[in-house]
Amino acid sequence: MTPVVAVIAPGMMGAAVGRRLTENGLRVLTSLRDRSQETAVRAHAAGMIAAEDEEIAATDFILSILPPRDAVSLAERFRPALKASNAKPVYVDCNAINPATVERVAAVIAPTDCPFVDAGIIGSPPKPGDAGPRFYASGPAATRFATLRQYGLDIRLLDGSLSAASALKMSYAGITKGTQAIGAAMMLAASRAGSADDLFKELQGSQKEMFAWFKRALAQMPPKAYRWVAEMHEIAGFVGDDPTAGELYEGAAHFYEHIAEDFATEQKDVAALAKFLGKSIS
Repeated sequence: MTPVVAVIAPGMMGAAVGRRLTENGLRVLTSLRDRSQETAVRAHAAGMIAAEDEEIAATDFILSILPPRDAVSLAERFRPALKASNAKPVYVDCNAINPATVERVAAVIAPTDCPFVDAGIIGSPPKPGDAGPRFYASGPAATRFATLRQYGLDIRLLDGSLSAASALKMSYAGITKGTQAIGAAMMLAASRAGSADDLFKELQGSQKEMFAWFKRALAQMPPKAYRWVAEMHEIAGFVGDDPTAGELYEGAAHFYEHIAEDFATEQKDVAALAKFLGKSIS
């Protein structure tokens, strides 16, 4: 029988995932409670259907795709509806959270008797013609989630603990987004010190591959910086056994918070970063 999937929420990633599933023949529900008109338009364009919590609790899969700070509260919100439902959908947490937070979400879902899957998304929102991001999944129910492969999702199963997928996501994002924070901070420092041109030439000459990656990644970073603040806090928790590493990622969180505020207001540093990269940022 063709499954029914709920994707919450229809943000940039969630709506794109919803579109991928609807294009492959699935009925995809979502929640528009307290969401903006812009979000509602995005969900409609993706073919997603607005539904109440009770309807969502009667689906086959619930994919939680939210800012990290909302992962636990969403599970708490749906716990009553899931406890009352006879369907017992597979609850898949796809958020950028650390293993300790995964355990908290799983504990919220446990009394509902719904299977729980930890998933980490690595890659950009799916676009027409591409394979889309990788959904790394772990936990005893991960094989059930993997059935959505036939509907356009690139799902890869991991052995190990329930939270193995989030451990991978934290490690990967800690490298990629942590490196972006360091690179951007140094480019802005060089710009303030008047040595931007010299740094640009040196990077072009001695770090061609790395600089090409920075130019691609950092040109797209400022509009997304607000979403990465909580993710850096989660990574800081992930490396919590090493206090110095924790401080590093707490610092990255504060840096992205500053970039997000600058992007929303005066764009002084955003403009300086764009000038250094020689690329527009929007």
